[in-house]
Amino acid sequence: MSQSEHRQYPQTQPPSLSVSVAYLLWSLSFLGLCGLQRFYVGQPLVGLLYLVTFGVCGVGQFIDLFLIPGLVDRHKTYLRGRYLTAEKGPDLSPASGTPIHRLLQVAKEHGGVLSAAQVALYTHLDPQTVEELLFEAQRLGYATVFNDPETGAVRYRFDV
Repeated sequence: MSQSEHRQYPQTQPPSLSVSVAYLLWSLSFLGLCGLQRFYVGQPLVGLLYLVTFGVCGVGQFIDLFLIPGLVDRHKTYLRGRYLTAEKGPDLSPASGTPIHRLLQVAKEHGGVLSAAQVALYTHLDPQTVEELLFEAQRLGYATVFNDPETGAVRYRFDV
């Protein structure tokens, strides 16, 4: 099996978080399970600290009683930004969008493999911009460079 067959794609909507669930997890500290609310709000290191120190001797657990609503709101905001998607999706036609978006859209439309000349042709960008754009795509991990096995020409493979 290839690596792409095992690839897990992120979900498109953030998981929902609830202050009630966070308080329920907090209340498990009475059973000796301290810090579960910190795992829930995306702070696993603090959660682990609370777990092994019984909520830093109960002081951290008590403070969290007042901090939980803010912790949940902060984590919701983080997740909304991370999973931000538009219903229809952005317009990535060559006439609009950032150059990197235009490049990725062109790569998607042409099977994920392009030469620099094809990028210039399809995006209508000048050669210097194409070169900078392809370098940026490599730096971001969007593309890898390889030589065409038949012609030896430089090609860019995009993960789209």
